[in-house]
Amino acid sequence: MSKFKKLTIPLILVLGVVLVALFGKSLSAKSAVKDNRTQVVFWHEMGGPSEQALYKVVDGFNKSQNKYRVVPKYQGSYDEAIQKILQTHNTSTSPAVFQAFDISTAQMLHSGYTTPVQNFIDEDKYDVSKISAVARAFYANGGKQQAMPFNTSQPVLYFNASLLEKYGITPPPVSPSYSDITRVAKELYEKSGHKVKGMTVQVYGWFLEQALANANRQLANNNDGHTGNPTKVNINNPDTVEFLNWIKENIKASDFIDYGSGASAGANQTAGFLSDKVGIFIQSSASIGQLSKSNKNKLGITYFPHPDGKKANGVSIGGAALWISNDKPKDVQRGAFEFIKYTLKPEVQAQWQKSTGYLALNKDSQKTDILKDLYAKSPESKVPGEQLANAKANFSNSGILMEGMQLTRQLEEVAMETVYNGGDIKTALNTADKNINDNLTTLNKANGFK
Repeated sequence: MSKFKKLTIPLILVLGVVLVALFGKSLSAKSAVKDNRTQVVFWHEMGGPSEQALYKVVDGFNKSQNKYRVVPKYQGSYDEAIQKILQTHNTSTSPAVFQAFDISTAQMLHSGYTTPVQNFIDEDKYDVSKISAVARAFYANGGKQQAMPFNTSQPVLYFNASLLEKYGITPPPVSPSYSDITRVAKELYEKSGHKVKGMTVQVYGWFLEQALANANRQLANNNDGHTGNPTKVNINNPDTVEFLNWIKENIKASDFIDYGSGASAGANQTAGFLSDKVGIFIQSSASIGQLSKSNKNKLGITYFPHPDGKKANGVSIGGAALWISNDKPKDVQRGAFEFIKYTLKPEVQAQWQKSTGYLALNKDSQKTDILKDLYAKSPESKVPGEQLANAKANFSNSGILMEGMQLTRQLEEVAMETVYNGGDIKTALNTADKNINDNLTTLNKANGFK
């Protein structure tokens, strides 16, 4: 080894020791800086662009005051997060505030693991009248607000306005009936020379439930669980039959395309819509951003359709709410509620809608320049919020507070698929009724309900 190399190696080692000492001291100094704020751990399930928008909300809250620091932690899918929340309660790893999706509401209520936000609403005399009544109603029980809605969507009907204009077809009204949509679908299929299917409705239990809500029909007894724990479900009712007959009519007319069920079905129908293979479909209002950015055509949006001869009752919401864990000290719970209040500020809600497509729940958000500018550039973006605002909260459109909703939806989808494949509607619904009620009975016994 040369003399130069012999000198270089020790020199490198010395430099390394010096650098480690310097950086170590720097890191120690940083870690030694104490943040005296109360830490509020927040578990969420937002991914992709919505996660980035969420972090901006959290950052905005942390900068808006110096008493609390919210620490967001991603927990995977909605189903995964619920299991983690239930399993970690009363441990040091449990969250102070967490996001739980709509159909887990009954599960959260029965767990006994949460503090009703109503406690803090009363304590602060916080005015909730500005927050959508339909959205709040889903997460209320026993006269108390249990959680506050956060990322909120509604099902709406999307149509290809450019194709309708091309073929001289009158668009559907803002609040269409089933026959209004059938007319447009058949005209589009015929006038396009059978190149464009008129419509599709994804096999999705949420859509079937929304058809019942808009017809002012309840799926479960005890007012869909709002006045008592449900003990019976009746899916084989005239309004479900009418909804499925509407779909069957369009299947027979060949203007309907079936994309099946599951995540791939949703992706495939969106791709079909954007590539002019189908002109009308139903999907969450949270899809507006994707459909606007990736669309060469003009996008049309209407309310969710309602049965002929009936006034639209309004549909329920989808999405998730923010809940407060009751296993944390009062000051931590207080910080959780302060964060929840911040998320409901008009400007925060307006930016949330613009960034994610979820609906702004504070009525004053509509007065902000953020949404005024959005609507000026994209007028159709205003429709879902108007649908929500125009609905009056009642037991039919305030969500189903029943355990086992995940399996209920799967069984609803089996019934829908049976009908789509030519099966008898009433037979399919009777089978769904039996299986859903059997599961409900089992769950009620396990939870000690009569």
